[in-house]
Amino acid sequence: MNTSRLQGKKVLIVDDDEDVLSSIELAMRAEGATTHTVTDGNAAIIACQGGSPDAIVLDMMLPKRSGFLVLEKLKSQANAPIIVMITANQGKRHMVYAESLGVDAYLVKPVPLYRLVDKVVQLLEPDDDEHEEAVQA
Repeated sequence: MNTSRLQGKKVLIVDDDEDVLSSIELAMRAEGATTHTVTDGNAAIIACQGGSPDAIVLDMMLPKRSGFLVLEKLKSQANAPIIVMITANQGKRHMVYAESLGVDAYLVKPVPLYRLVDKVVQLLEPDDDEHEEAVQA
């Protein structure tokens, strides 16, 4: 197994459940990522101002500022990071709303850690097809 797929990447993990937070952090670090964790929406915004992560794993239900408000704020900025929203809410309405705000992926808990890591890796890898199309144009 390749354990350096996220080598050199910074991942911010935002969740108010300490067990979920530590599990995701361990999984990301096992793949070589540098991680930072916060437990509320306001802290997520501050963490992004202090250093720009390559990707954010963002819980939807957070204290102080919801994941939706964090998503909206961050995606309205230039050079927004990749954002993967995770939630226990299975409603399609929330998924559609997150997509309208620019979420890069929306996963329903419980998310297998390998699936979450694979999604982050996939989103951070350059798309060879797009590169080829841009070169051919």
